[in-house]
Amino acid sequence: MTTNATPALSLDKQGHAREMVLLLVLATLWGASYSFIKIGVETIPPVTLIAARTLIAGAILLVVIRLRGLALPRDFAIWRRFAIQACLNSAIPFTLIAWAETSVDAGLAAILNAGSPIFAFLLSMLLFRAEAASGRKLFGVAAGMLGVCLIIGVEALSGFGRELMAQLALVAAAACYGGAALFGRSFKGLDPIMPAAGSLICGAAILVPLSLVFDRPWALSPSPESIQALLALAVFSTALAFIIYFRLIDRLGTVGATSVAYLRVPTGVAIGVVFLGEQLSPTAWVGLALVVLGVVAMTLPARSKPV
Repeated sequence: MTTNATPALSLDKQGHAREMVLLLVLATLWGASYSFIKIGVETIPPVTLIAARTLIAGAILLVVIRLRGLALPRDFAIWRRFAIQACLNSAIPFTLIAWAETSVDAGLAAILNAGSPIFAFLLSMLLFRAEAASGRKLFGVAAGMLGVCLIIGVEALSGFGRELMAQLALVAAAACYGGAALFGRSFKGLDPIMPAAGSLICGAAILVPLSLVFDRPWALSPSPESIQALLALAVFSTALAFIIYFRLIDRLGTVGATSVAYLRVPTGVAIGVVFLGEQLSPTAWVGLALVVLGVVAMTLPARSKPV
């Protein structure tokens, strides 16, 4: 009996390590998205930018599905869930973030949008008490938020009172992401690419008509930088990121998957340090450590009781 337990435990540890690596990859993809959006909205209106983002990403995933020899579900009930997920996870939050970034810096957008695990935790405590009641996860949420506060620093909050509507839009987007992570549990058993593709297609179906009516995209003259940012946003920060995201919801649970919101902040800081020459304060490094500690606490599998 004891000889069989060790390999299983080893496989569990290897599986968790793999999911943690995917969590870091997702954090990088989504952390970079704020900079892509900031560059994109310089010459592309928010609704059109996000309509193109969802349309391109959805088309890419359709090609991947075809190459894998799969087919999208045809059940109307599933597509209705895809549409709800599109509103919670792409159409509404993506557009809110893009609109907010017309007046708010990308870094502050990432910070204010990092509260999705809090919303997911509170909602899951009400709806899925068995998952949310863990003291360890509560500690993870608290440690992560404390780390975010240290990373923000007093100077980053000096302009918090300005552009209030844009900042509230970012918080609302975080609430949407928290609800999306909970609703994403309803796709358990589906290949992760299916809800990713289905929700993006529904998101495009919602946003493309709005873009045509309000922005008249054929009359726009986007800059090459905005177009490049849009393509990177669609391919990497959306198509690839969504596949990873739905896999993590299935493997790590709701709060664990949304803990990527904490990692988006230090990832954004790292991108600024490497590519923009920005510098971190000592308290920011401490905050980064707390963020990682919080993510580990929220995603670490519970120990199985001895039989």
